[in-house]
Amino acid sequence: MKEFIIAAADDGRKLEKWLIREMPAVGMGMRQKLYRQKCFRLNGAHVKGDARLSKGDVLQIYASDALFEKPRREDPFLSKIQPRLSILYEDENLLLADKRPGLMAHPDAHEKVNTLITHVQAYLYQKGAYDPAAPDAFAPALCNRLDRFTGGIEIIAKTGEAMRILNQKIRDREIGKFYYCIALGRFSRAEGTLDNYIVKSPEAKKVSVSPRMVPNSQRAQTRYRVLAHRDGLSLVECELLTGRTHQIRAQMAYSGHPLLGDNQYGDRRQNEAYGRSAQALYAYRLRFAFRSDAGPLNALTGREFVAPDVRFLSEYFPEYAP
Repeated sequence: MKEFIIAAADDGRKLEKWLIREMPAVGMGMRQKLYRQKCFRLNGAHVKGDARLSKGDVLQIYASDALFEKPRREDPFLSKIQPRLSILYEDENLLLADKRPGLMAHPDAHEKVNTLITHVQAYLYQKGAYDPAAPDAFAPALCNRLDRFTGGIEIIAKTGEAMRILNQKIRDREIGKFYYCIALGRFSRAEGTLDNYIVKSPEAKKVSVSPRMVPNSQRAQTRYRVLAHRDGLSLVECELLTGRTHQIRAQMAYSGHPLLGDNQYGDRRQNEAYGRSAQALYAYRLRFAFRSDAGPLNALTGREFVAPDVRFLSEYFPEYAP
């Protein structure tokens, strides 16, 4: 049994017309059968389709739950996309996807289909977990965003509550984000923290680094550890302590060790000598280190996820490849 309170907009409407709108899966023959079986009660009295409704009336319908389901109008865009995702983890609150290098995170003026968030939306839509036409629909949203040519683990919130919690946990440094990168040259210190300021200009497509706070700057901190060195290259693990635009790429270049393949912040001629044209940077590991209550995400506390395939490792440092 389901109970409805008649709204002011339906004052004076016949029950039959109300049912056609609210129970579109129920045809005329089924409605007549329900009338005969006295399945409708209006303010406690049995009624048929010609009964007039009034604002505030209590309508009770004794019928199978399946009859109340409204057919979903097919989304012509999301229904036709063939999702291509590498999903590392999924529950009712979030999804972790391993984004391949070269894939954009969000659509832009030139690419609408082949983006991570579009593939996530199509995947969830086609399995019935997301309907953009629903009045209370929450569009899946990225909680961290990787550059187009940076691969690795992306966190996608599936609910508004999950997005709020995840964004706060990231700000509070309760989610550890670890990267592999290959940098040019040999570091003077095997480990340390890059601590300076990222300056972002609205007109420029790249950021700059300053040793001190200046207008439009944000503090950037990256903890690094050199794992290996070979042929003029260093394999480095980085942990983001802050999350600024192009943080690792800009800070590494500022320190004198631009990333292999990064023509925007590094040296194109050096990259060409190594035969690489895209930055060797991968968000390979994610750790949920919640120190405070995470609500529906508490089950993730202490869990860690690792990307199964970082391809540039196999090419340059195969002993570290999975």
